[in-house]
This record gives sequence, structure tokens and C-alpha cells, in this order.
Amino acid sequence: MRTVRDLRDILGIELPILSAPLGGASGPELVAAVSNVGGYGVIPLWGYPTDKIRDGIRRTRELSDRNFAVNLNMSLDYRDALRTCIEEQVHAVSFFWGLDALAIETAKAAGLVVMSSVGSAAEARRAQDAGADIIVAQGYEAGGHVWGKVSTMALIPAVSDAVDVPILAAGGIADGRGMAAALMLGAAGVWVGTRFLASPEALIHETYRASVIAAAETDTDWHAELYDGDWPKAPHRTLKNPTSEAWHNAGCPPPGSRPGENEVVGTRPCGAEILRYECYTPRPGTDGRVDEMSMWCGQGVGSVRRIMPAAEIVAEIWDDARRCISVRNSSLE
Repeated sequence: MRTVRDLRDILGIELPILSAPLGGASGPELVAAVSNVGGYGVIPLWGYPTDKIRDGIRRTRELSDRNFAVNLNMSLDYRDALRTCIEEQVHAVSFFWGLDALAIETAKAAGLVVMSSVGSAAEARRAQDAGADIIVAQGYEAGGHVWGKVSTMALIPAVSDAVDVPILAAGGIADGRGMAAALMLGAAGVWVGTRFLASPEALIHETYRASVIAAAETDTDWHAELYDGDWPKAPHRTLKNPTSEAWHNAGCPPPGSRPGENEVVGTRPCGAEILRYECYTPRPGTDGRVDEMSMWCGQGVGSVRRIMPAAEIVAEIWDDARRCISVRNSSLE
């Protein structure tokens, strides 16, 4: 089993805490804030044209001289995006939503660190065999798009027993207690998403942020095909809201027969319409019924109770994790 020290050496960090690539919510400001305090930021730049990917990388570098990764979606054509990451010599790439050995080989040949997201021990072994430097084991509790169906508590020890590279625990981890538990289960660090939605650096609408702060651990739902838009059949976890409630009450009908389908519920900052069931992260400047849009959120939301700068979130998680581990060790003496 690889340790926290191994992870620190690979990523060049002090604190084994990474910000998850919150699609639409995580931009250069959040990524830089996490990296600048000694953690490691991950910026989602898939689905963008090459010039915007390059701009995202360069803007992050303007805000931080520390290492960070670019997250790429393997269900899309990743080749131009990966080529841009290589040309810009980013420190690492994070691949998710499937395994592509060629992508890993290409990135490593160019000197990039490779992180691969998995949902099972078998997938973790395949990713390691393909050359991944770090495995991101994503549990079912995670918010946003969820690849696996195993809880984090069961997944981490299984993956830890299966591979020799460092493991990042993802899904349901929002505070130091969760981090301490993940480290005890065999993780070398944690991948935190929902907790950072309650930071001022997160690029989300205030209604969305307030909903996160107010939510309980029971206020999320996993959906196979609710907010699909241009990414069909991609399971995801979001906050419960009037849209999901109406869909459940109607018997969870498939796309094409869902209640209120194609109804306009708001507009993007650019003025484009937002349709009900659209896969869209409500950003600042979004207008309309934000509480009826897709508000991605994990089950760790029950531990998120106040807005804090991203740097303070990282420091608090690390300090509390160390305290928990110290108390645990002393209680066993």
C-alpha cells in the first residue's frame, strides 16, 4: 500500500487533499486556491474547444505557481484536449468515465502524471496495469456524475488490497472525520467535491450555494437518467428539488415522457434558454427557477454548514483529520 508520503512526492504537495473537478463549478480561482495552500486542484476542461482549454490552463497558472491537474471525460473525444494539455505541459491529467489505455500511455510518454477514476477493485487493477500513477476510487455517495455503485467505505479497502499505487478516496468526504476514516481504510489522500461548493471561489449561483448549506445527508438522489441533456445515460447525484420530485411521482419515466419536459426554467448568463432536465450547473448570472435545475451534490452535504474560503476548508479538513487520528491512536493504548 502506498502512503501519504508517496502521494505527496508524486504530486509535489504538502497536504493530501484534492479538489474534485466540479464540472461548471470549479474554475481557475478554486483550483489555484486549493493548490496555493498546499493541496492540489483539479480543473475540469473537457467539452471545450482547444482555445478555451488553453485559456483555462494559463489563467490557473496566472493565479498559482503550484501543480494542478486537468480533468478529461473519456466518454468524449479527448484527443485534442489531451494534446493541448501536453503542449501546455500541465503537471497531471485526471481521466474519468472509463479507461483508455492509449490515453494513459500518451500522457505518460509526454511526462504527465496520470490519475484514473474507478468504481471497483477490478477497474483499479486495469488502470494500474495501463500505467496510472494514482487511482481515484469514487464511491456511490459522490455528487455530480457517479461512475461506480459501491459505497466509499467498502470500495477503499477493496481497491487498497488490489493495487500498489496511491489511492484517493472520493465520495461523501466533507470534513476531517471523513478524511481520517479514508486514510484508515487505505487511502493516501482524499478527493473532495461537495464541501468546496460552499466556498466563495466556487462558480455557482447563490441559490445553489444556499441549498447546499441547508441540505441534510438525506436530501440527495442518485439518478440514472434525469438531468441528461447532451450526456445521456450518465448516472448522477443531485439535490432533491421540484423537478426530481415530479419525476419520481410520475414513476420515473424515461426521456421523452417526463413531466414538464422541454419547459424553459431559466436562462444562462449568455441569455441561452435552460430546459428542464438539462445537464447544467447553475452559475452566477443564471436567471429563472434555479432551484428546479440540476444542482449536483454528494451525500457528504450533511457536514457542510457554512461558507469558507477554499484555503480554509483545506486547512480545516487536514487539521481535523490529524486530530481524529491522534485521538483514535490514544484511545487504543
